[in-house]
Amino acid sequence: MANIYVNLIQKGLKTIEEVPKTIRKEVQAILDADIAD
Repeated sequence: MANIYVNLIQKGLKTIEEVPKTIRKEVQAILDADIAD
């Protein structure tokens, strides 16, 4: 589920604030790791 939100954020369709709080940290970690690459 986190990967779906990551893809939507990367496409500009969602923001991190729109991600449910229960998985927001996981989504942010994936985004941060993707930026670091």
